[in-house]
Amino acid sequence: MTLTPEQVIAANKANLETLVGLTTKAFSGVEQLIELNLAAAKSAMTDSQEHINASLSVKDAQELLALQSSLFQPLAEKAVAYNRHLYEIATGTGAHFHGTVEGKVAEAQKAFHAMVDNAAKNAPAGSEAAVAAFKTAVSAGSNALETVQKAVKQATEVAESNYKTLAESALSATGSATSATRKPAAKKR
Repeated sequence: MTLTPEQVIAANKANLETLVGLTTKAFSGVEQLIELNLAAAKSAMTDSQEHINASLSVKDAQELLALQSSLFQPLAEKAVAYNRHLYEIATGTGAHFHGTVEGKVAEAQKAFHAMVDNAAKNAPAGSEAAVAAFKTAVSAGSNALETVQKAVKQATEVAESNYKTLAESALSATGSATSATRKPAAKKR
């Protein structure tokens, strides 16, 4: 199967458009990451200033201990929120790349199957068995690729679920530890 110059130009143009789209999405992800980090840095500076001011107004060690323990829960919540946003940016950008690659793979498979069918139609007489065996091998390869894609998708979903569960557990554990620390400090007064 020979390609015409128009087909080659169209394919190159489509590939260039895909590359530009992926590059734009990558820059968008980087912009979101920079914005997230700037917001986190700004928040950390504000929180540090508030903590320093509160620490300077502490009158005794018990009050300082209570102040310190009261910082854990908000800090853990902010860390979980930061990680959640980071994860959303990464998965959103990754999903776009994955979708684009999946689409290109599907197009390539379709073109390959068309080429195989064309070659089978033009095969010399007596080569039917070889053509059938080749088609079976191509079909088996396609099925294997689909199985791998499904397994990767399932693994991604399980990892995402585990991440969410872990984040919720960490936040819950921090809340429990903070409230346990506050109770003894309150009893000593």
